[in-house]
Amino acid sequence: MALIATNHLMLIIEFAILIHIGVLLLLNFLPLNFSLVFMLSLILGVGITLIFGIDAICLLLPMLSHNEFTHPFGPLAILVVVTSWTILPMMKDQGYKASNIRLLLILITAGITIFGGIVHRDFLIMWVLGLVVGFFIISKIFRHETSILTPRRIILAIVALIAVFGLMELLAQVLSMEIISPLSRIDRMNANQISSLQLVIDNTNLWGHNVNSTYWGNASVGNSDGYISLPLTFVTYFGLPFPLFYGILVTKKDVIDYFLPGIFGIGFDFGYLTLALIIIWIIIVMIVGLKVLDKYRLQRERGSKKYLGREALLTGSLSAFVAQTILGLFIINRTINGSGLVTYILLSALVMAHIVTTKR
Repeated sequence: MALIATNHLMLIIEFAILIHIGVLLLLNFLPLNFSLVFMLSLILGVGITLIFGIDAICLLLPMLSHNEFTHPFGPLAILVVVTSWTILPMMKDQGYKASNIRLLLILITAGITIFGGIVHRDFLIMWVLGLVVGFFIISKIFRHETSILTPRRIILAIVALIAVFGLMELLAQVLSMEIISPLSRIDRMNANQISSLQLVIDNTNLWGHNVNSTYWGNASVGNSDGYISLPLTFVTYFGLPFPLFYGILVTKKDVIDYFLPGIFGIGFDFGYLTLALIIIWIIIVMIVGLKVLDKYRLQRERGSKKYLGREALLTGSLSAFVAQTILGLFIINRTINGSGLVTYILLSALVMAHIVTTKR
């Protein structure tokens, strides 16, 4: 078997294997105490807030171009913020005062919510999902802590989310900026989703799709055409002979890339068999994450401080992975495509790396 990938799917698999091995080695050679993890998560949280803020400004000012950093960095924002919130009860148990840090975390969380929501509406859904999952896990692993997810707060979060979408729609109408309009995105989905579903359902098979069902007709290979891929710069940088379909790919795959859940995009490009294997892997990652978290909790409750940093990092990684999975598989597959796919693989690796711990 050739080690050099011959299509998009092989490249994704080989890249994922390398990332999982690299992260496993990295996490087991770094001294992941809770102070180091907390410091890094705070620094990254501030950095992501600034990046999202700059991108939001670029979006609102017509003379500047924006980059939609929410796709690659959105799940990482969940990772670092939930990790930081997990550290707070640990600091409380150690006798440290954390009131100033709590205020900083509130500001970071609010900043990411506002700036990320302005840049991309779908990010808000994933962000709220990630925080809900994260705070739910925190309430389970710190049983003496009062749960943040009270019915009143959940209702307030839903109301706030609706208010943010309403504000964005108001700004879109006042500033004549359709790009930030949630209703515009809904209209586009309504106009394209049914036809996209029909195309995918009628032409997906066990190994991929019918070659004549794509926009490039006979040029299609029937599998790994690039609907789901790592960033195209990865392919061009290494000069790999994969189908890219420049121009056509950008303008025509929109109906599959933007408007379909990932289960349809993955199934269409790679076939039902690969889709089933990916879903099995996702379930394994979640089960492993929860099992290891329970192990860390037991060690902490017995008085061990050895795994505090790993426990916080795993809580953030698992929360981000679950949120990105829900949004990417069941709402819009762009969240787990391209640069988002790189982040998704990294999160999977950050969860699975905890199955191995070295003795020091």
